[in-house]
Amino acid sequence: MTLRAKHLTLGLIPGPAVLSDVSITIEPGRITALVGQNGAGKSTLLKALSGELSPQQGEVWFHDKPIHRWEGQDRARLLSVLPQQHALNFEFGVEEVVALGRYPHDTGRQRDDHIVQEALALCDLSQFNKRSIDDISGGERQRVHLARVLAQIWETQPEGPCFLLLDEPTTGLDLSHQQALFKAVQQFARREVGILLVVHDLNLAARYADNVVLMHQGQIVSQGTPNQVFQADTLQRYFDLTVTVQRHPRHNCPLIIPD
Repeated sequence: MTLRAKHLTLGLIPGPAVLSDVSITIEPGRITALVGQNGAGKSTLLKALSGELSPQQGEVWFHDKPIHRWEGQDRARLLSVLPQQHALNFEFGVEEVVALGRYPHDTGRQRDDHIVQEALALCDLSQFNKRSIDDISGGERQRVHLARVLAQIWETQPEGPCFLLLDEPTTGLDLSHQQALFKAVQQFARREVGILLVVHDLNLAARYADNVVLMHQGQIVSQGTPNQVFQADTLQRYFDLTVTVQRHPRHNCPLIIPD
């Protein structure tokens, strides 16, 4: 069972297509990094995969059923999304924000509270659990929302594997918490969760992703392992930047160095 898109075309009418004939498969237990320059269509593709946007052509399938045929609460038990922007109109506590992720589930207050505390600990937020969301920094707030979407898919569901979509999740995070975020994502992938994340740091993608999808002007122009996609000539062509690609001295992955 997968989350997959077939031949998606999506755009404003009239106007050019933001996505043009895009096909992609997100597999359980694997991390897929979506990379490309600003305006390449990455966030639009993520929104189409989540069901937030409807394509003019093509279809998104989720567990062998078109995604628009899923009831909202049933889909939310299996698919969680961390967008770029988070709007909260009330002064929620940190625990309350993370607990919002448990709303689609009927697992009881005691179990939900336990999951909330585990998610907070995983995101290095236990010390903030009694704080207001308005009284912490932007980077800490980003981690709170990550804990929320992780709590939403904390447990395997009877229908099949869960999926997690993250749109630029490292925005506002320092280097230490960027690494911690990707390690948390890796941990969820080991639970057979399928993960797609939009990321601008190519070295983070090279280090942690199983698959890389490179987009340019609304199309997928390269996809495969980090070793296959992160070639110097490919990066120069689609990022307009001369780079040197070496082997990481400690990890078996590319190391991308701008010239």
